[in-house]
Amino acid sequence: MISDIKIVLASASPRRKELLNQVGLNPVIEPSGIEEIITTTIPEEAVIELSRQKAEDVAKNQLPGTVVIGADTVVAAEGKILGKPKTHEEAFEMIDSFQGKTHNVFTGVTLILCGENKMTVRSFAEQTDVHVYPMTQEEIRSYAEEDEPMDKAGAYGIQGRFAAFIKGIDGDYSNVVGLPVGRVYQELKKICEQEEKA
Repeated sequence: MISDIKIVLASASPRRKELLNQVGLNPVIEPSGIEEIITTTIPEEAVIELSRQKAEDVAKNQLPGTVVIGADTVVAAEGKILGKPKTHEEAFEMIDSFQGKTHNVFTGVTLILCGENKMTVRSFAEQTDVHVYPMTQEEIRSYAEEDEPMDKAGAYGIQGRFAAFIKGIDGDYSNVVGLPVGRVYQELKKICEQEEKA
């Protein structure tokens, strides 16, 4: 049973914790302290790489039978990776680059089942395409000056005020929030089944 496993979330994101809670999982929060290093410009590869770094960092200190979840989300607009903005001006530029267009959100997830002598590792990336209504410069400026965009990849939160500008999505909504929780749950089920057979 999934509910019997100790799950550790290697992220301080309140949104990821809420998504796991929503499907009946109650993870222990242990954010990774590593410096994130990306060696690729391909968004799917970058998020898998970062999620794995975070999960491996936290998995080192866990007891056997624990599952560590590492996750990383980026927004890609016309192939360019957009992380979290450092300034309100950068938030403005990011939103201006994809207003009126379609961009992609990628979340990489790594699940590590800690064993006595080895780790079982599963990684995947989920993509959701997000269509944004055209926005005026005033609308972009007004949103970019708020606190909401500052801790989010691509400088917006789909579950916040930015919902006013979302025309539609293709793919998993929870992926845009920060964790494709349905797929995570299914992968956890596979890990549990493996454990039971072992």
